[in-house]
Order: sequence, then C-alpha cells, then structure tokens
Amino acid sequence: MSRKIKLIWDFRGPVAAKTAEHHEIHLKEYIAIEKLPLNITGFTIINEMQAIAFMVVTDENMIQVRDALKPHRGEVYTE
Repeated sequence: MSRKIKLIWDFRGPVAAKTAEHHEIHLKEYIAIEKLPLNITGFTIINEMQAIAFMVVTDENMIQVRDALKPHRGEVYTE
C-alpha cells in the first residue's frame, strides 16, 4: 500500500477560516473532476487569524496534484 500525503494550504488574517472552508469546496471539485482515488479533505481553524485547508493524496498522485494546485506544504498523513 502506498503512503498517503496530506497537502496543506495555509490562510492567515481575519477571514482565514472562511477562506479555508471555501477552498475545501474547490479541492472536492478537483477530486471529482480528476477522479482521484482518495476523497479526504478538510479545513482546520488554528486560531482566529489562521486556518488551513487540506486534501490527502497517494504517492502516485502527489506530483500531479502538487503541480496543478500548488499547496504551501505537505506531510505524511496518518489516520
């Protein structure tokens, strides 16, 4: 089984939470359009001025998604 990679987009400022929440919608749309094997997305509010949106991809899809969507960072995903 291949590794799962969590790709992360960082948002800062007073509207960070709403921006991250909205960005997740676009991540779900991308997954549907590209028919990616995983459908794990989400957003997390870190504090009132910082939030993240994320999607989880496999090693095989990571480069394709990274080049298309330009995440700010990534980490190995553990459930």
